[in-house]
Amino acid sequence: MDKVDLDTARTFEANRRHLMGVAYRMLGAVSEAEDVVQEAYLRWHRAEQSEVRNAQAFLTRIVTRLCLDQLKSARQKRETYVGPWLPEPVLDAADYAGDAQNDYAHDMSVALMLALERLSPLERAAFILHDVFEVEFDEVGAALGRSGAACRQLSSRAREHLRAERPRFKVSAEDGDRFASAFLKAAQSGNTADLRSLLAADAVMQSDGGGIKMAAIYAVKGGDKIAHFLERVFRKYGEQRPVRIGQINGMPGVITMDSEGTVQSVALEIHDGLIAAIYVVRNPHKLAHIAEQSVSRDKKGT
Repeated sequence: MDKVDLDTARTFEANRRHLMGVAYRMLGAVSEAEDVVQEAYLRWHRAEQSEVRNAQAFLTRIVTRLCLDQLKSARQKRETYVGPWLPEPVLDAADYAGDAQNDYAHDMSVALMLALERLSPLERAAFILHDVFEVEFDEVGAALGRSGAACRQLSSRAREHLRAERPRFKVSAEDGDRFASAFLKAAQSGNTADLRSLLAADAVMQSDGGGIKMAAIYAVKGGDKIAHFLERVFRKYGEQRPVRIGQINGMPGVITMDSEGTVQSVALEIHDGLIAAIYVVRNPHKLAHIAEQSVSRDKKGT
């Protein structure tokens, strides 16, 4: 590799986390985000480097446009998706965080990701670029093919939609691990009373099996119903072996594995000391990156 190619690669790698952060928030899928970033890498190598004044802005425009194209087909697929659709879980949210200091730059919660899904593609892009990554509106406009003023309006509408959707309470990593451990212990015991004591009265559980793995087709609503549902699951299928307790999308969570080696992720949203929402991903297509890490960790006994 000559010096020019090496410099080109280094410049791209310096922006990879930023680009993955944009792509993951746009698409809600690690695998698709990686594909988009790889395509951006190829286009970057084909670009006339001497004409690029700002590498990050140039690369962000490429990734944003690729994501907008991807969303067209993704939305059609989700119309026929079996059961609730949840984003692909990520274990280390810092790998997708923005360099900005605002709250949105570090918010990878499932609730926010689902709220982003309900925005139009242009609203989503404008919000992610400006409110998460603090890109100026003129540059947002260059990426979206709109005026800066139009992008300001898109971002404002998105912000209004999202304001009520974000989790209102945050817990420390240590407290989160305790919540996750207590939830896992209660679920594995099959004791509905223990489970019910951890759940808010209006708690909601969503399970994403994608029509591939067994999962609830509809959201289970209410602490009592969730406790009884999980008790029935435990009675029928037995316990899930914990592989990892730690954050998932920056939320308390646990990765488990059943006797057949099927991995699932469980992320918990905590309000006022109780579990308000449970997000279970069982679709293996969404867990390949986590399954690989989890199996490796499990073999090491950590």
